[in-house]
Amino acid sequence: MNKDIKILVADDHPMLLKGLKDELISSNYQGVLTANNGAEALEKIVSERPDIAILDIEMPLLTGFEVINKCLEEGIKTKFIVLTSHKENRYIYKAKSLNISGYLLKDEPFSEIQNCIEQIAKNETYFSSTFNSVFENEISPEIEKLKLLSPSERTIVRMIADGKSSKEMAESLLISVRTIQKHRTNIIQKLNLSSDQDALNNWVISNKSILSSI
Repeated sequence: MNKDIKILVADDHPMLLKGLKDELISSNYQGVLTANNGAEALEKIVSERPDIAILDIEMPLLTGFEVINKCLEEGIKTKFIVLTSHKENRYIYKAKSLNISGYLLKDEPFSEIQNCIEQIAKNETYFSSTFNSVFENEISPEIEKLKLLSPSERTIVRMIADGKSSKEMAESLLISVRTIQKHRTNIIQKLNLSSDQDALNNWVISNKSILSSI
């Protein structure tokens, strides 16, 4: 493949940053830029317009996701790879919602990063097997369950996510607490949750990131 592409690598861990830069250079990638935090990454993406940016999620000043969001708002054409230790649902859903080009875990070999870059250079996407597994087996089924909810039930779920009590929801929606409780019962059935008193609240906390999809 053509390795004459400009790549930015951003991570706040100096040894990891240097190691990745050295690996890219030794693999004959010609234009390798680095950044030590999210703000520096954003500044260099805006000024240098790299073809690909490899970003850690958790960085000082701006997170990787915040950098990507700001670049999308500016219409910057750089393609993004997230390189992270996070395998949790909320990170994977957030990455998916941003339509990034790649998502890799830091414990994977450098060959995976190289494979990812090569696929992205061909206008393809490349995600770790963990990313695909979590999205397909954990996130996607919950999104499908949410689609079963009525508009009123979706409103209730969003208000639960905001920490509202049944009384507060009833007052806000101008309905009775009994009606709220009926909605909660229907939601629990549709989401296939246990009848435990905290089951719905716990589900909402665990899946808060995907509630924007409803």
